[in-house]
Amino acid sequence: MAITTTDFQFISDFARSNAAIILENGKEYLVESRLEPLAKQEGFGDITGLIEALKKDPSGSSPIYGKTVEALTTNETSFFRDFHPFETLRKHILPGLIESRKGTRSLKIWCAAASTGQEPYSIAMLIREHFPQLASWNVEIRATDINTKVLDTASQGSYSQFEINRGLPAIFLVKYFEQKDTRWVLKEDIRRMIKFSQLNLIKPWPFAGKVDIIFIRNVLIYFNGETKTGILGNIRRLLTPDGIMFLGGAESTINLDPNWSLVNHDRTTVFQPKG
Repeated sequence: MAITTTDFQFISDFARSNAAIILENGKEYLVESRLEPLAKQEGFGDITGLIEALKKDPSGSSPIYGKTVEALTTNETSFFRDFHPFETLRKHILPGLIESRKGTRSLKIWCAAASTGQEPYSIAMLIREHFPQLASWNVEIRATDINTKVLDTASQGSYSQFEINRGLPAIFLVKYFEQKDTRWVLKEDIRRMIKFSQLNLIKPWPFAGKVDIIFIRNVLIYFNGETKTGILGNIRRLLTPDGIMFLGGAESTINLDPNWSLVNHDRTTVFQPKG
């Protein structure tokens, strides 16, 4: 059943107010594909029934409220996605930060919108493979997402053959995974390097202390200009003065927040707070 104009407008407003996701006209097919399975799963029969339940719960106290937000989020990811940002991390970013942090022997990394975990696990494997000296450091990798369902998947570190084939080097599969039936599971010492938690980027961020590296790739594209500017400002205040932010290849701070310096490394641009 096709979503009505009125129901699409309600869901568009719902997505904007709860997750700052912009659903413009023409995205009706996206809403239908995301919400029809949820409506049937929860016993509503169709999207109209689901929307009626949402309207009866403006406080957002029922489980269906959160499930609808999660259903509307995008969870596309892969190991070492786009490759070049991870090469930049290995060749240019981590060596400099390791040198400047050798007094404190502490390094904090945050992956926002971590989805099913491939990005933070890629960073963990990269560190284990190329920077063995960090084994004795306090290295904290925090991974967050608005969607609790994908975080549950991420924390298990278990992937299908299809997911493994998307970007994971064969040598890493041999060294850091174990096969269990038809799944590939990350070894426990790699899983322990990541702390997963739920976080909505438009709500308060419960961080203690500064962060050295932030991966928030292919996230800002879903928000309007005002929300992007607010998130960039929060990130700037969270980063250490020499900290680094990674955005997606189609994302930038230009025309959003002038308080960033753009630094080019090979085929990757990273961003540093000015001053």
